Parts: sequence; structure tokens; C-alpha cells
Amino acid sequence: MDSKRSNFLSALENFWNGWANGQYNIVLVATGSATSWMVDKLIKNRGGLHNRITRRLYLSPFTLKEMEEYLKRRRTTWGRYEMLQCYMVTGGIPYYLDLIEPRESLAKNIDRLCYADDGALRKEFDELYNAVFPTADTYITVVRALSTHKNGLTRREIGKATGLTGANLTRIIDNLEKCNFIGRRAQFGNKKNDAIYRLIDFYTLFYFKFIEKNLTLDCIWWSHHLDSSGIAAWQGLTFEIICMEHHQQIKEALGISGIATSVSTWRCYPDEKDELPGAQIDMIIERADRMIHLCEMKFSQKAYNISSDYEKKLRDRMWLFDLKTKNKMPVVHTFITTFGLGEGRHHDIVHSEVTMDDLFNS
Repeated sequence: MDSKRSNFLSALENFWNGWANGQYNIVLVATGSATSWMVDKLIKNRGGLHNRITRRLYLSPFTLKEMEEYLKRRRTTWGRYEMLQCYMVTGGIPYYLDLIEPRESLAKNIDRLCYADDGALRKEFDELYNAVFPTADTYITVVRALSTHKNGLTRREIGKATGLTGANLTRIIDNLEKCNFIGRRAQFGNKKNDAIYRLIDFYTLFYFKFIEKNLTLDCIWWSHHLDSSGIAAWQGLTFEIICMEHHQQIKEALGISGIATSVSTWRCYPDEKDELPGAQIDMIIERADRMIHLCEMKFSQKAYNISSDYEKKLRDRMWLFDLKTKNKMPVVHTFITTFGLGEGRHHDIVHSEVTMDDLFNS
């Protein structure tokens, strides 16, 4: 509708300012999939529609709890483990969840939606980005760069990876964040400009990993590769994102929902001069009552067991964190897993646990 020569925006300005704004019984609601258009043309308007918006309604994806309630109403018989994996593909988007066939297994649903010739999600990617963004290719360049860096990138690193600069890069990152394709997390102890951006749109992650380059004619590819290392690695990554997007539920499970907190990430590069290793902590919860949780997020099919080597790695990383950040507050390890921790002599390093069931709380 708003093509280059349509003059739609100026006509809308004249319609609203010249007549509709004075009518008590008219409410203009702008809604649809073209989120970036609404941000650029309405919310950030500097012309005749500047400051005309009276209310913004932001529709977030379903949480795990909301998705569970929705799927149960549709009479699915899946347990939470299957629902968690469903979220890894759909991200709690109602449109995608509406495509689920309740009587089929999760694997059969993924095969039908993503690998059948007429699968609804097989060719969804291009349609999605072209519907949401006016110059889709440029936005895809950014999310593609982020998809190859699971630990995320700073704004400067995104610019270097894509060749985008200045206001154009800022606008693209801002729109992607507002549309929930990417998420921003502050680095522990660092300024805002060093925030880490990660790709958090689950369908986009799934598409890049398992659909785009999958040229096989196998219409049940997912069922044939359920136990592959590639799927296991992807599940680990997406579980981390789910945990970060459900940090409020994690706080509730830890009994600290009433305490002011900040959630951040931290990374340091290897220091050859001092012979120190690099390290990455994807989720840190810093509490106002002066305690820091270093969160470990582990997706597994059963209770997770900590090995001797892994215990040493955790202790070394905690020491490195204190050294590099000059932290003086108590630091503890919090494990977020699907089915909790098993029994073992190396589990004493864990201060607190959060399980998959906790993530499904409201």
C-alpha cells in the first residue's frame, strides 16, 4: 500500500490531522506483520504524525507456560520435554503453533512442516522477512552473521562482519530487536555500547541450521536424525536462549523475585602474556543484596552429571571471573537443566538448581 509513489503516508497525515483526530468515535489501530514500517513511519515519525500515538500494544511470543496451556487446549498429549523442544522450533509464535497437528508426535510435525514439499515452514523464511522488513536482504545479512556466532556480537563486531555502518546499521539492529529477532544483553561491568547481540528468533535459527542447506529429498529427515550430534548441539544452544528469555521464571525459582537484579553476560579473550585462558558465561544474575549467580544451562535427556574435569573447569572459570572483573561479591554456581542434577561427588560446586518445570511457571 505504501509504495514509493503512493503518497500513502502524507494522505494518512492529512486524513488524521484534518478530520479523524477531531472525531470522538474514531480509533485508528495500526497492526500487521510490517513491524519495521510501523516503527519507522509511525512511532519515529517526525512529520505530521509526530507524537500522535496514544498507546502501544506489544504482542510478545508465548512463554513456555502460555504455550503449554495453548497446546493442552488443542488436546496434545506431549509432556513438557516435548513442548520444550517444540518451543525451540516455534519460539512460542501462535501462528506456528496453530500449524501443529495435536495427534502427531513432535518429530512427525516437524517433518510435515519443514521437510514435506508443501511444508508450511519450509519456505516461510523469505516470506517472513519480506513481510516484516522493507529491505529484507540487508536484515538477513545481519541475522546470518549472528547465526554463525553463538556467543553473540557487539555492534562494532556486527558492522565488521556485515560491512554495514552508521545510522543504517543502528536502524537495522533497532528494528530487529523491536521485532524480537535479536536480543541485547549487557556485558557484566561494561558500558552499554559493548552490549552483546544474539539471534533469538527460534525459527530463523532452525532455518539456517536445518532447512536452508538441506537439499535432501528425505521428507522425514528430522525423524531420521533425531540422535545426531548436530541436533544435540542446536538443542543446547536454543535451551540457553529459552533460559535467558525466561529469566523471570528463574528468579522466581531461586526465591529472589523480590530482589532487584541485573542480568548480563561476560566473556574474556585468552591472554597470552599472562597465560590465561579465555572464558564465556552466557547468563549472570547480579543481585542487589550483593550476590552473583553464574548460570550454567544444560539440556539433556536425563539428570545431568558433573564430571571431575567439568568441576575443575567451573572452579577455574569462577577464579578467572573474579580476577578479570575485580569482583568482591560472593559468587555461586546455579545450574538450569531439564531434569535436574544426578547424584555425584562433584555436585557440591552447585549452589542452586532450576529445572525445566520451573521454566513452565507463570
